[in-house]
Amino acid sequence: MRLTTKGRFAVTAMLDLALRQGNGPVTLAGISERQRISLSYLEQLFGKLRRRKLVDSVRGPGGGYCLARAAQEISIAEIIRAVDEPIDATQCGGKENCHEKERCMTHDLWVNLNATIYDYLTSVTLGNLVDSQLAKQHGAEVAVLIDKRGPKAAAAAV
Repeated sequence: MRLTTKGRFAVTAMLDLALRQGNGPVTLAGISERQRISLSYLEQLFGKLRRRKLVDSVRGPGGGYCLARAAQEISIAEIIRAVDEPIDATQCGGKENCHEKERCMTHDLWVNLNATIYDYLTSVTLGNLVDSQLAKQHGAEVAVLIDKRGPKAAAAAV
């Protein structure tokens, strides 16, 4: 099974948006620059995300995009489905015709894998990814502080 760039980029762009939306609408140009994703590709993805009511667009000067719901309410599976990304490890696309009009011997294995992946992606929210990124950023800031102050000062602060 392979997740294409469509699904990966959609999740990455939504995470970028979620991390920055506290400052107002986020532009696709900004996401494009930060994440190195083509602006025209982002426009296509955000059109689909908007139609699925995952993002709202704000027109005019200072416009851009913001989340349509709280980040904790948006699952990663929802984002991937919104951009028409299939989560399917079967060779037949779930049609059970993998081996000349009949099921292959391992069809059930791949169907069960699909269900496991889908369940996992449904259990992870955009909010979870935001929390994880903020924790990593905070950890990096603490590490920089320790480096600047030296090990004795850092030990005293803890």
